[in-house]
Amino acid sequence: MRPEILFPLFAPATSLPGVGPRYAKLFESLAAGPAVIDLCWHLPSGIIDRRYGPPLAEVIPGRIATITIEVGEHRAPPTRRQPYRVLCHDATAALELVFFHAHRDYLMKMLPPGQTRVVSGKVEIFNDRLQMTHPDHIAGPEEAESLRAVEPVYPLTAGLSLKVVSKAVHAAVERAPSLPEWLDPAQKDRESWPDWHDALGRVHAPRDEADLSALALPRRRLAYDELLANQLAIALVRDRQLRQKGRRLKGSGHLQDRVLSSLPFALTGSQRQAVAEITADMAAEHRMLRLLQGDVGSGKTVVALLAMLAVVEAGSQAALMAPTEILARQHFKTIASLAEAAGVKLALLTGRDKGKARAAILAGLAEGETDLVVGTHALFQEDVAFRDLAMAVIDEQHRFGVHQRLTLTGKGQAVDVLVMTATPIPRTLMLTAYGDMDSSRLTERPPGRQPIDTVTLSLDRLPEVVTAVERALVKGAQVYWICPLVEESENSDLAAAEDRHRALAHHFGDNVGLVHGRMKGAEKDAVMERFAAGEIGVLVATTVVEVGVDVPKATIMVIEHAERFGLAQLHQLRGRVGRGADKSSCLLLWQGPLGETAKARLQILRETDDGFRIAEEDLRLRGAGELLGVRQSGLPEFRLADLATHSDLLATARDDARLILDKDPELEAPRGQALRVLLYLFERDAAVKFLRSG
Repeated sequence: MRPEILFPLFAPATSLPGVGPRYAKLFESLAAGPAVIDLCWHLPSGIIDRRYGPPLAEVIPGRIATITIEVGEHRAPPTRRQPYRVLCHDATAALELVFFHAHRDYLMKMLPPGQTRVVSGKVEIFNDRLQMTHPDHIAGPEEAESLRAVEPVYPLTAGLSLKVVSKAVHAAVERAPSLPEWLDPAQKDRESWPDWHDALGRVHAPRDEADLSALALPRRRLAYDELLANQLAIALVRDRQLRQKGRRLKGSGHLQDRVLSSLPFALTGSQRQAVAEITADMAAEHRMLRLLQGDVGSGKTVVALLAMLAVVEAGSQAALMAPTEILARQHFKTIASLAEAAGVKLALLTGRDKGKARAAILAGLAEGETDLVVGTHALFQEDVAFRDLAMAVIDEQHRFGVHQRLTLTGKGQAVDVLVMTATPIPRTLMLTAYGDMDSSRLTERPPGRQPIDTVTLSLDRLPEVVTAVERALVKGAQVYWICPLVEESENSDLAAAEDRHRALAHHFGDNVGLVHGRMKGAEKDAVMERFAAGEIGVLVATTVVEVGVDVPKATIMVIEHAERFGLAQLHQLRGRVGRGADKSSCLLLWQGPLGETAKARLQILRETDDGFRIAEEDLRLRGAGELLGVRQSGLPEFRLADLATHSDLLATARDDARLILDKDPELEAPRGQALRVLLYLFERDAAVKFLRSG
């Protein structure tokens, strides 16, 4: 259903001149997609200025120059190992053109003796002679005008030269048609923005460094277009959500009261507010889709349980789905005693359950004897049926696909959805990724939680750290030791988990375990369970423990090469300790020299343990595209918009999307039709389908 006007842009890159199947694969990885449009979105990262063109006698060595020369003698080398030289000159001085692994016939054709040519490249001095090695361009005088005075430089990948990429991108941009204008005319005039087609051409034809800036007018225009498509799609999805009839689920509160009276602590203010927001949503006519954000250890599971109990009070069932078996078991352990206090039947369903045990769990769910179930992917297998599933709680949603979420909610009628995440999300990313959801935040630490002492140390002090770990182990503490790689690499000096495990095992014997992402799930879970049970004192790991097992006796977190991790990730790792009554420490080991960003990152971690502030700082320091896990998390990757730089445009796009749909909910007016093109241009096809499906 894509509009015909966009067909040229969504043709495969192989339709461009010079792009065969081999190049197409390289372009797909480089430009993040296989189509012509993906090359249009592949923006220049720098420029080569070829406007400098003095007489040879006045040239400054080391600069790129464009020189008109007369070709003289060709000097072929005696062996292939030596360079081929072409002697040239202008009216003021001589210049040697130098070629390695040259083909004489080709060079004689390109540089015929006695002819005038224009060459462009870096001029250097070698043995007191001016030379240009492998000129970037060689052209006849009649073609000199076609040489771009300022040439864009594009990000490259192995196997693709700048010349090949520039040619393909230029051809892609030339394919771009003029599209109907979707901007409000007053806004376009106020911002002095060019037409879409003109803006695309100008971002690929920078005249100076300022034109490369994310603040340049053509780039801001394109960034706004991308953000408007994102916000319009989210608004359409949200409207669809609100139109979907839900069920009024209103509990009596008697089960919640039992749990609250059995808790050894009072709920925090933000926990009470989150419970009120969720239960109000559930009592409304439309389906609930709410995000519960809470820092590590902020008490999300208790809030989720109270919400699920409201469902049970209303006579229905609820399910909590976790991404790993170990996390599912942790939730089950947290909930079990509270569910017992409330007098509700709770079950755990994972891939490990087989035979009669599994059959009994399934029967309890199908017959309605089981009120609440905690589980993994096993919950949405075909043979799992509920008598009346009314609510699904999904922990760490980014670890599940949308299809999996829909499969689970499809096991009931008008199922309310609560999504939980322990990764605080910056407000700008909230708008772009979760704008279709209502949001609740847990901003306080539950009573009894100990602050974590965060220290930064140079890796030179590693022996002192090992000694400190030894003292802690003698006192019965447990230690996480995080490394950034699985195995040692010739290309990297980063600590490797396998190497560190060997070194610490040599020191502490069998008291050291190892987990990393390349291990099989069951093998990894077995080591984690041994650590949780206290059978292992030191757990050497990669970032697989970022969100996972709750080990109250773990009081020390050591992170090697902390300068290589993102802020939010360091904060998540730090949150693995400080979960018991004892004082905890996080040791961030860094390798110098530290850049300014790395210094700022470590400083922020020493200053604060507020995950929401840390998330905002991480976005500011690294940009959305670099935030850890963006690619894996389902958060949108923007090609033209930079959320740190264009946050003002995001806010405008959100408001504009709302106004557009208020005036023209089905996008049927002339501007609405143009906005449909915009949605397809930025591949928000699913949102357009919501218009048709009503």
